[in-house]
Amino acid sequence: MNKLFAIFLFTFWATIAFAQTSNPGKLTGSLTDSTTAKPVPYVTVALMEGTKLLTGTTSEDDGTFVLANLPLGTYSLVLSYVGYRSKTVPVTLSDQRPVLDLGAIRMATESKALAEVTVSGQKDLVEDKGDRLVYNAEKDISNAGGTAADVLRKVPMLSVDLNGNVQMRGNGNIKVLINGKPSAMMARNLADALRQMPANTIKSVEVITNPGARYDAEGSAGVINIITKKALQGFSGTVNATAGNFNQGIGTSLNAKKGKFGLSLSANGYQYRNIREGESVRTTLFNGQPVNTLTQSNFMDNTGRGGYGEMSFDYDPDSTSRFNLALNIWGGNFPNDSRVINRLTDPAGAELQSFGNAISFYNPYGNGQMDVGYTKTFKKAGQEFSLLGQYSRMPDNYFYDTDRFALSVGETILSRQRSNNYSRNKEYTVQTDYTHPFKRNGRKDTTEIKVEVGLKSILRDIGSEFRVEESADGVGPLVPVPAQSNDFNYVQRVYSGYTSLRIDTKRKWGLSIGARLEHTDIDGDFVTTRTTLSNNYTNLIPSFTLSKGIKTHTFKISYTQRIQRPLIWYLNPWINEADTLNKFTGNPYLDPELNHSPEISYSTTTKKGLSINSSLYYRLTDNAIEYISTVTEEGSSLTKPQNIAKRESYGLNLNLSGQPNKDWNMNGGADMQYIYVNSPGLNQQNSGIIWSVNLNTTYKLPKDFTLQANGNFNSGWINLQGKYSGFYWYGISAKREFWSKKASLTLGINNPFNRGVWQEGRQAMPTFQSTFTSLYVTRSIRLTFEWRFGQMEANGGGKRSKKISNDDKGGR
Repeated sequence: MNKLFAIFLFTFWATIAFAQTSNPGKLTGSLTDSTTAKPVPYVTVALMEGTKLLTGTTSEDDGTFVLANLPLGTYSLVLSYVGYRSKTVPVTLSDQRPVLDLGAIRMATESKALAEVTVSGQKDLVEDKGDRLVYNAEKDISNAGGTAADVLRKVPMLSVDLNGNVQMRGNGNIKVLINGKPSAMMARNLADALRQMPANTIKSVEVITNPGARYDAEGSAGVINIITKKALQGFSGTVNATAGNFNQGIGTSLNAKKGKFGLSLSANGYQYRNIREGESVRTTLFNGQPVNTLTQSNFMDNTGRGGYGEMSFDYDPDSTSRFNLALNIWGGNFPNDSRVINRLTDPAGAELQSFGNAISFYNPYGNGQMDVGYTKTFKKAGQEFSLLGQYSRMPDNYFYDTDRFALSVGETILSRQRSNNYSRNKEYTVQTDYTHPFKRNGRKDTTEIKVEVGLKSILRDIGSEFRVEESADGVGPLVPVPAQSNDFNYVQRVYSGYTSLRIDTKRKWGLSIGARLEHTDIDGDFVTTRTTLSNNYTNLIPSFTLSKGIKTHTFKISYTQRIQRPLIWYLNPWINEADTLNKFTGNPYLDPELNHSPEISYSTTTKKGLSINSSLYYRLTDNAIEYISTVTEEGSSLTKPQNIAKRESYGLNLNLSGQPNKDWNMNGGADMQYIYVNSPGLNQQNSGIIWSVNLNTTYKLPKDFTLQANGNFNSGWINLQGKYSGFYWYGISAKREFWSKKASLTLGINNPFNRGVWQEGRQAMPTFQSTFTSLYVTRSIRLTFEWRFGQMEANGGGKRSKKISNDDKGGR
């Protein structure tokens, strides 16, 4: 740990020293309506030096704005926005006062529109919003033509392995939301879903490590919220097309907003390729002695295709109300065909079995979701009521055909097996929330208080019907195998209520406390075998955050609990026997995880514009869920999720971002942690240190050219049964804008100097020992064209549609 701390200090001070070449000035403030005192978002904020535009930005949803990395001097701050009078505020930044907070600036309304002010400043690629870290994906040119997995590889605190599996600080139990609402696509298999979501639809990604009481208690590591691009007032659209050796796609979007009505339509089609090869060696043990050794080599080259469409409609009957309706549909097919060569030998090396498997595995999937909502705001700023509803249906089917063939000339078919699994997940949700703000003016301080309360109910109706047919000689007809067939019904009901209190003072003290009560009822029914299961549990989930700001420094301490309910991905009892020597299944008898999450964090922005965010954290998970493999004496394994008792991690996280000059952005981060997993029931434990680093830099060149480079490295991961080696990912890209910046071409290259990345792993249990090596082909190139037409502006109301957020859904 001393070495880790030394690395942390070196990175910390080296980055600060580098940033000293930047400009020291910083300007902040907040914009409010002079009549209603409500925040005014999307205001154009331009810093003028005489008649010359120095830099600029737009205000956030809460009316705040930040201009960093400013040279010292005297300027004019020009504020302009449709429906408001333009306002000019003189400002002076000096050595004695390089950081200036203008406080609340009131904007007066007027009847006629204002002239447009062109802003050329850049928004930070990574922003600290206090309770979350935001990665502005739309500002990252290297994302063009990629997938959501490519985007998440560059988000601080996240790591994405070569299979697309996502972890937050080394923990895969995360909840992924889309625009603050759940997505059944993300619940089925997160790695697959991220590969199927085009990067060009993503505006930003929010990382929330300690969600408050308003969020569902699910997600032991935290919450990832993917914000997609949305339009506001007027009419606009985009057309994009990508060509490449691994990713291809075409998409379009149309957005219209006029007066009280708003409509958005989008459609995307995509194709992606996945190539992998590898070899594994597994020795079966009995009383510690080898019984046999299985050697397998495999190769797969698959191309998946799919698409999705979305429609959203908003209606504002008056300035304080909004009705919204949203529909989205996903669909496609994810093949996972492979060719496997198997050789089973005894301890002396004599061959016991040798054969090949030709596996055709395909996963046609789909998802339809409807959201309806009503939101009411009041005269008091921040007071709000909402009533939301959601319905989703996700058929998610798995089919495979396996031919076992002889390893001889002609490859004679020895046997054949076919499996069909029809899986479904219907979900109904109703939710209501109310927020009430207070303000208390004291002699020496002003205190703002916000109270939030809410109720929620979720009904999940899950089903799985699976059938297996076999031909023992590979020639005769396929015959049903009743012992491997069943119908499974599963109903889960979650009832919850929460209350939270947020207190902020002018002296920069902040306190957030809350509690969420959740009750879960579960009923399961194996129809064919006439076996039932039933369970219920109640969880009281506290949350607490205390923060203190001292000038540009913020210190924060927080604690919350999270739970991880096993959903259909873990529960489905269907057995995947596509590889007859490596079988996979779910476990309908799983119990939920309970996670304790204390954390201490520190953040600051230096006079040179360097943003530093760091945290020291601890995670304790009881009843932790991990995939466990067991091996029979015949050399066949079965892998399924189980509750393994306890997982602990101690971690240190550091993220840095800065702008050395107006054309150059840099950001990077590092995460180091010690992990300990222990299962007294299995008499097994494992531990070790893992770490990861990432770096992203962008430079704007003359004539509308932009260059970008990014890279990340992960030392690997640890679970109860084994350890896995590290992996890396790097890319370079170049973008050229033209047609008055309404069109662009982006060339992106990933891992150009290596065909792929090798990864190794080891597993050990009393019944077996195994090693594997895999090559993931990652070298790719793509060219993306995008054309933007029409013009959108921020509307005066600044209202946002609200949707249900079932945070207790996600992938692992």
